[in-house]
Amino acid sequence: MQLETLVIQFQNKDPKAFEKLYDMYSENICGVINTIVKNSDISQEICQDVFVKIWNNADKYNASKGRFFTWILNIARNAAIDEVRSKAHKNSKQNLSTDYFVSILEDNNNLDDKMDAIGVKKFLLNLKDKCVQIIEMLYFKGYTQKEVSEELNIPLGTIKTRNRSCITQLRKNVLG
Repeated sequence: MQLETLVIQFQNKDPKAFEKLYDMYSENICGVINTIVKNSDISQEICQDVFVKIWNNADKYNASKGRFFTWILNIARNAAIDEVRSKAHKNSKQNLSTDYFVSILEDNNNLDDKMDAIGVKKFLLNLKDKCVQIIEMLYFKGYTQKEVSEELNIPLGTIKTRNRSCITQLRKNVLG
C-alpha cells in the first residue's frame, strides 16, 4: 500500500492505518526519543503519547510541508525535549546514590559521625555553618542553586557567590 494512501486513511481515523503506521515507525521514533531522554521506560511512554497526539492531530499534517515521518519525528523530538526540561525528569535524574547521604544529613542539620565514613567531615569542620548548609544542599541533597536560593530565601546571586567561596575554602582545607 502506498504511504500517501495510508496517511490519508490515517487522517480519516482508520485504526488499521494507525496500526500499520505504528508498526512502521514506532521503533525509530522510540529510538530517537530514547537518545534524548536516556531512559527506555520513559521513552516508551513518550512514544505512546506521541502516537496518541498524532492520531488526535492527524488533520494538521500537510504533505506539502514535508514527509509524514518527519512530522512525527518533530513531534516526538519536541515531546522528548519537553520531558527532559520538566522538573519531574530533572528530579528523577539526580544522583541516585544521594539517597544514602540525604538520610544521613537529615538525621540532624550538621554532618554526623556516619558522614566521616567517606572522609568529608574533617574537611568541613573549619567551614562556616552557612557554607556547610549550602554544600550539603547542593552536593549531597541534589538541590540546584536556584532551589537552594528558594529554600533558604536568599538571592540566587548570593548563593552562587557563597558556593564559590565555600568551595574555595573547602579546597584550602583539603590541600592543607
